[in-house]
Amino acid sequence: MQTPPQFFKPNSKSLTRIFFFVLLSISVMVADTRFNALSEVRQAIATVIFPLQKLAYFPFSLRERIEQYVSDFRLIEEIDHLRREYLSSRYDFFRLRTLISENERLRALLGAAKQTEVQTVLTEILYVPRDPFSRKVTVGKGSSNGIKAGQIVMDDLGVIGQVTRTYPWTAEVTLITDKNHLVPVQIERNSLRTVISGTGRNGELELRFLSISTDIREGDLLITSGIGGVYPPGLPVGRVTHIEYDRSHKFARIICTPVAGVDRHRQVLVLVGLPLPAPEISDDPELHAPQTKRKIQNQEL
Repeated sequence: MQTPPQFFKPNSKSLTRIFFFVLLSISVMVADTRFNALSEVRQAIATVIFPLQKLAYFPFSLRERIEQYVSDFRLIEEIDHLRREYLSSRYDFFRLRTLISENERLRALLGAAKQTEVQTVLTEILYVPRDPFSRKVTVGKGSSNGIKAGQIVMDDLGVIGQVTRTYPWTAEVTLITDKNHLVPVQIERNSLRTVISGTGRNGELELRFLSISTDIREGDLLITSGIGGVYPPGLPVGRVTHIEYDRSHKFARIICTPVAGVDRHRQVLVLVGLPLPAPEISDDPELHAPQTKRKIQNQEL
């Protein structure tokens, strides 16, 4: 009969065993944080448990499909409303087409090359992690579909976030409302450049370090400025909803609301045709907004 090792005998002190496993856990965390030692292990585990995740999510998916089937009956009225809006927007469409034609002629005269068309991948949000301190979602397409870390994610209204981790069939997207995520933006009305950051709360963004004398108003639309080379210019990000002026401080407190359906829509687009500033995104919170924070700090707003 084999006897257990001396260290794990029932009469060994519990404090010694606890200290051993705590020390082992700390060593593993340090090795993973400093040297990224477990990256390949996480990739392998994610690949293995993906079918189990799909199976576990099946009841929720079934319930949502049933709810979607019931809600389809309400879409008839919405379709009629959209049809009326479509007819009323034809005039704006014709004006826009004329402006595009004139713009292309001017670009040809100036010798400017046409921009290449951006490629997109349509995907679906699978689930939202339960961590209350981060704003991330997991989408149903990954590196096998051409998705890479650093690519921009948006819906039909504006920017939702950025891909921060990829797996073979899924990808993790950090939302713009995450408290560690920064986006270089400009005010559409006057082209004033600044940086918008998440607050960690759904439906809320914040403009920091703007002087109380800055020309900004409630209702101003914020779009990506293109500074830093991460986000392409002109994408809607948020709208100013509240401004607090305190003369005892140098900066105003400016709260914004995301334009896109950050916590509402299920289908999203990943912009896969844009050049990436870096091949991989670190898990370090200081680098969580892929390369954006370091580049923005070197830019003069």
